[in-house]
Amino acid sequence: MKASVFQTAGAPLAVIDTPEPGILAGDLLIKVGYSGVCGTDLHLTQPGVPSSLLSGAILGHEFSGEVAGVGREARGGWREGDRVTVMPYRPCPACGALCKDGLDIICPNVAYLGIARPGGNAQFVAVGAGQALKLPQPVDLKSGALVEPLAVGFHAVRKAGSLLGKRVLVIGAGPVGLSVLLFARLAGARGVVVSEPRESARRRAMAMGASSTFDPRAGDVAEAHGDLTGGPPEVIFECVGTPGMIEESARIAPLFGRVIVVGACMEVDHFRPIVALAKELTMTFVLGHTRGDFQFVIDGLADGRIDASPLVTEVTGFEGFAASFEALRSGADSCKLLLKPN
Repeated sequence: MKASVFQTAGAPLAVIDTPEPGILAGDLLIKVGYSGVCGTDLHLTQPGVPSSLLSGAILGHEFSGEVAGVGREARGGWREGDRVTVMPYRPCPACGALCKDGLDIICPNVAYLGIARPGGNAQFVAVGAGQALKLPQPVDLKSGALVEPLAVGFHAVRKAGSLLGKRVLVIGAGPVGLSVLLFARLAGARGVVVSEPRESARRRAMAMGASSTFDPRAGDVAEAHGDLTGGPPEVIFECVGTPGMIEESARIAPLFGRVIVVGACMEVDHFRPIVALAKELTMTFVLGHTRGDFQFVIDGLADGRIDASPLVTEVTGFEGFAASFEALRSGADSCKLLLKPN
């Protein structure tokens, strides 16, 4: 089979021929339909960032596909041809197919697909049957590849507490920020304002239901938000993940405000706790998702409550994938890049 593999930090991804993965007794073999690029993929492959990736690693933890093989002990009544999306990890051996402690992706012993184990940037991938979820007929494979990033946004909104009637600020309009925007509106926020320097990303935010957007380079973010909404943001979602954004979020927040840190900063960051202490802020750090988050997103896509189509800005096969991946790293006018390997 063909696969796109990591070589070394800073080098373009390479397309190679590699054996089709074997499956364990409790596994499924998935013929990949679409595999999305995440900001984490870009961070882990850039020079100067600590990374556990080894040369030859197959990235891709946002993917969908069809069941092409079923292990003899795979539970769930799976059949070849079933359409699926996948929670991108394998539980530790102590828990088996399901995490008995309910930790799911935050278990310290979990093995991430696309990092510690081969991911979806290949024609086929082996996954644990317990981590696959069926896609109902209304949900196509392209939408199925968006379930994982959408679940990240839903998880962040769910962990934020009640947003009913609240003024919400989302910092960053990448895939995660747009997902947060989508679910904050569904959660009953009075308004959701998005801070984003890229004009194209601001347009995508408006297409996905933002009340308004602004360019943070044009002036003070707190003042801009107040001018647009008549008051400070009561809940702030930091969805950028670069050094300085936690302190900036604390600075913007009002007394007793809430800051939800969603952006995955891979570098050392510094912020002054006194800024948050003086306002008695509630600060919540979130990671990933649960099976329930995945199922909520799938159900929302199936019944039409969720339209994630504005997220996808490019679909490519192997021939153009490495160049598109590097362009995304360089700040190309893109949001969600999907690889179509078959």
